[in-house]
Parts: sequence; C-alpha cells; structure tokens
Amino acid sequence: MRWWKVLGVAAFAGVAATGVAIARAERKRRAYTPEQVRDRLRERVAEASAGAEGTEPPGPVPVPESSERGGPSARVRSALARVRHRVSTVRSTVLTRGRS
Repeated sequence: MRWWKVLGVAAFAGVAATGVAIARAERKRRAYTPEQVRDRLRERVAEASAGAEGTEPPGPVPVPESSERGGPSARVRSALARVRHRVSTVRSTVLTRGRS
C-alpha cells in the first residue's frame, strides 16, 4: 500500500471517530430533562456567587487623560490624514492604469 493510501485511511478513521464522539456527547446532552438543566444552572450560579462573595466588584476603568490620547480633534485629524492618503493612492493607481 502506498503512503498516501495509508494517510487517507487514517484521516477517514479520524473523521469517523470524531463523529462518534460528537454523537455520544449529543446523546448525553439530550438525556437531561429541562428541570435537570435548570437545577444544574441554578447550582452553578450559586457556586459562582458563593466564590465571588469575598471579592469586591470591579471598579471603574481608568480613562487616560486627553493629553495622553490626543483628544477628539487629534483623532479626527489623524483619521482624515489616513483617508487623504488612501484617496491619493487610489487616484495615482487609477491615473497610471489609464495611461497605458
């Protein structure tokens, strides 16, 4: 048998095994009744809230000063410069193609 045939058979076996594993997990998931799912979710929420009782909620995220980030007008100027550059690039490309 050639090596690519062996590789093909191995790939087919891998795909089949993956399909079997997915089908088995799906059967397990569907075996729960809606009440069991709700109970499990309530247990998980209780565990998560019990674990988070000792910690403080996260505070506000610090915003950099306007001098650090440039402020709105600097961002607008930067965006306009990028647009102008792109437009000039497109214009030069279109003009050079039209001359040939």
